[in-house]
Amino acid sequence: MPIDPTVAVGADLGSTTFSWTPREVALYNLAVGGAADPMDTVGLQYVDDAVPKVLPTFATVAATFNASEPPTVSFPGVDIDLAKVVHGSQEVRVHRPLPAAGSATTSTRIAEVQDKGSAAVIIQESTTVDEAGEPLWTARSSIFAKGEGGFGGERGSSTRVEYPQREPDHVLDVPTLPQQALLYRLCGDRNPLHSDPGFAKAAGFPRPILHGLCTYGTVCRTVVDEILGGDVAAVAGFGATFAGVVFPGETLRVKAWEDEGRLLVTAVVADRDDAPALGNVVVTRAQ
Repeated sequence: MPIDPTVAVGADLGSTTFSWTPREVALYNLAVGGAADPMDTVGLQYVDDAVPKVLPTFATVAATFNASEPPTVSFPGVDIDLAKVVHGSQEVRVHRPLPAAGSATTSTRIAEVQDKGSAAVIIQESTTVDEAGEPLWTARSSIFAKGEGGFGGERGSSTRVEYPQREPDHVLDVPTLPQQALLYRLCGDRNPLHSDPGFAKAAGFPRPILHGLCTYGTVCRTVVDEILGGDVAAVAGFGATFAGVVFPGETLRVKAWEDEGRLLVTAVVADRDDAPALGNVVVTRAQ
């Protein structure tokens, strides 16, 4: 049986200790569209040799930045073919601005396994602390496994965001590069779905797709640059649901609503009649 919730839920997935330097931070920033204009001195702070700006979404790649093999979906009580899996959602909350270099330890467990009938959703929670044991960030992510439901588990609750019934306060068009997925791949996500045309075709896509976490980081960076004055420390939390596929080279249309100390955001693909890309996006402002 590919999924056994009695084994999976609560399973300890272990701890990983890792380090990063300004080089990894700068590469991540480039991979999510930072420093696109070489004459923009504010944008160039993303690739500062000594102390580049650190987006809170860097937390999603910090522990696996040097990974060189495709990921697997094999955990206690869970064994699923990678080709059936897409990223469902991601949330990161930073407890303080992230440093441009450091060492940390992340501990992860399986928090929930949801049975959606035709699919399964596996939710992981992780906590990350620095060398002194002080919290840096917490994260919650889910993967959506097609055809793996029907095992008799709980369906799970909805996390749908209610958007204001008015025009957005901000509308931003954000181009991506044709090679964006290949750039982002260098941040540690070697899933061939994003780089191998044959693998992508076998998974049901006409060509490799953009990493969901690349879209996630790109939208966060856009919000920081265009709405929050380039201040990465203004974001305390960033959560989103991956609502659809983005192909490298397409243009994202980001809409944002101001909402009592937070931003509610959507991202669609402008090139394909506003096909959904990210939904249920909540940007929590730092206090």
